[in-house]
Amino acid sequence: MGRMLRIKSRLRRVARRYPWLAFTVRSFIVFSAAFGGAYGFISGSRSPNSGYDPHAFAIGASFLFAVACVALATLSMRLRWLRRAQRKLILHNEALADRNWELQEAEERARSLFESQGDLIVLRDGDGAITFVNDAYCALAQQPRAALIGSRFALPVLAQGEAKLEPNGTRVHDQQIATATGSRWIAWREGLVRSDAGQPAELQCVGRDVTDRTETERALAEARDLADAASRAKSRFLAMASHEIRTPLNGIIGMSGLLLDTPLTPEQITYAKAVKTSGDALLSLIEELLDYSKIEAGKIDLESRPFLLAALIEDIAELLAPRAQLRQLEIATYVDERLPPEVVGDAARLRQVLLNLAGNAIKFTSSGGVALIVEPGERLDDIRFLVRDTGIGIAPEAQARIFSEFEQAHDSIARNYGGTGLGLSISERIIKRMGGHISLASQPGLGSTFEFCIRLAASERNAGASAAVIAPDLAGQPVMLVAPQTIEASLIARRLERWGADTRTLSDLDVACALLTARPWHAILIDRGIGADQAEALAEFAIPHATQRIVMLTPAARHELQPATSTAFTGYLVKPLRAASLAARLTIPSGPIAPGIADGDAPDEPDTKQGASTPPGRPLAILVAEDNEINALLMRSLLTRLGHRVVITTNGEQALESWLAAEAAAAPYDLVLMDIQMPVLDGIETTKRIRAREAGQQVRRTPILALTANTLVEDRYACFEAGMDGFLVKPLDRDKLAEALKDLAASRYLAA
Repeated sequence: MGRMLRIKSRLRRVARRYPWLAFTVRSFIVFSAAFGGAYGFISGSRSPNSGYDPHAFAIGASFLFAVACVALATLSMRLRWLRRAQRKLILHNEALADRNWELQEAEERARSLFESQGDLIVLRDGDGAITFVNDAYCALAQQPRAALIGSRFALPVLAQGEAKLEPNGTRVHDQQIATATGSRWIAWREGLVRSDAGQPAELQCVGRDVTDRTETERALAEARDLADAASRAKSRFLAMASHEIRTPLNGIIGMSGLLLDTPLTPEQITYAKAVKTSGDALLSLIEELLDYSKIEAGKIDLESRPFLLAALIEDIAELLAPRAQLRQLEIATYVDERLPPEVVGDAARLRQVLLNLAGNAIKFTSSGGVALIVEPGERLDDIRFLVRDTGIGIAPEAQARIFSEFEQAHDSIARNYGGTGLGLSISERIIKRMGGHISLASQPGLGSTFEFCIRLAASERNAGASAAVIAPDLAGQPVMLVAPQTIEASLIARRLERWGADTRTLSDLDVACALLTARPWHAILIDRGIGADQAEALAEFAIPHATQRIVMLTPAARHELQPATSTAFTGYLVKPLRAASLAARLTIPSGPIAPGIADGDAPDEPDTKQGASTPPGRPLAILVAEDNEINALLMRSLLTRLGHRVVITTNGEQALESWLAAEAAAAPYDLVLMDIQMPVLDGIETTKRIRAREAGQQVRRTPILALTANTLVEDRYACFEAGMDGFLVKPLDRDKLAEALKDLAASRYLAA
């Protein structure tokens, strides 16, 4: 069968190659068949023995004619089918021709695109020989295409960048190429491609000139390095400037404090207080500048630790209360009971923002007061803080720039009130760093309200802990509040109403006396701001009408309240009020005021100066390494007043020798206060040598606290890495020094 097909195939090829020969053969066959058939039939019919029958002849002729007609019809149908197939083939050939033309045009377009673009394109076979290059590569190589095809030419490489392999197998790398016009950086992408089926894959290299980009990146990198160096230089300059300024400030503030503890004339006290106030103002300015520089350098880090929210707010109010009361102002707080008692966040930064806002409010308020209000925000874990005052207000045109650096509401503000204009800018950036936003609502002459909202998640310890303030059961209980129409009175009334009390807030004494006789009262709160005599008289009048008779007064007026002459009062509260103290005072049994009971439930605290001068239970042997004579004198005076034994050295080498001598004499020091920057041997190296001796001789570890004027984080880390147990920042606060010495045995890491 296969042989027959091969024979037919060969015959068809001969017929297609020699059409005249095929026509001649076909004509001869047709003529021979027709002639032979006709001749044989006629000859047979005329033969004497043929048995000719006209009827049979007619039938045979008809049959043959019918067969011929069928054959002709079959041939006609076949010819028609062949013509149709031919037309289809013609159309298909035309489509193939059009497609072939389109492919040729696309190939020409792609080739022209490859040739015209600026990227370098080169194909190499498995042996590295070039099989294709475009015009750009030829121009860079300065050789014709004919010379490059088939060669192993490679551009001279001056520098090779790091190569990377992409997931699809493409190799990416940069090269610095030497050319006639100078060196150029080329970014190459290399990958294997297969041009024809059955052919080996070729290496396709596409290069792009990235010289401008590389130079830009290099310039940016150099600029970044210069900026980093400048930032580091600025930080070191600020640290050095801070150290150089804080060191004499430590002497100014510390010595003025010691001077105020000595017997002075009123004129001398005024001058000494002026010196101390000026030193505190300069210290505040330095702190603001350092905070601003840290924020500018992006070095502000936020902690995430649990803290008591209400305690933080009330501590801020108590801290600012002396300043406010000195200006005859009130400061009050309100923390909504719906908030969790303990939240997680950066308490120190939040305290800094609130101190700044509330401090500004006090500074720009001449009458009235300041309120710190904390409420739940709109979203879960959002807490809204409001600092409201009754001060001078801010004009609308100044509100847009009030949060900018070194800006104040008006030029006269700096002259009248002082300040650098950095506090609000620093506060705004801290709040933004916490994920919040600060806004201002103010009208000139009507006060201002600063509001910000941040997210502080509730601490996990809140689940099993009780509320920070146990609210008293005052449902339906009548409570009268007699006070001037002030911020604190409104917040106290708001809190009492939250506790369910039927509260009446009055400022007129006659109206208060009239209402007292109308019905029994659970408690009456009398603000001593209405007048000492008036408050005493109202309390006497309220004895038969009110179970609890509580007077509210400032810390300065607390000692004026004599128990012998104050039997009309059942208790007193110190402003600014703490919610826990108010709740406790309203729930304790009634009775005459007891001496020595302050703020509702806490014993009266001793005077701060007396407490600071009271010697501790056991005097400590303290080694002080301080090269500044004034600061050394200050340290000696402070520690001596606290009842401790002090040895002063002026450099690290003397401190090390004194420590070794004490260890050898079996009389080791209880504490070492080490200045960081000292001649001969600085504090860091001295501490390292002491720790090394302790480790080698296995002796008791001596606590070492750094005395530093540097507040940068890296400086503090350096202290701890050297083996110090904590640090005290100059200018030195004697209360913090006393606290550090008091907690020396209980804590390893101390900070003040």
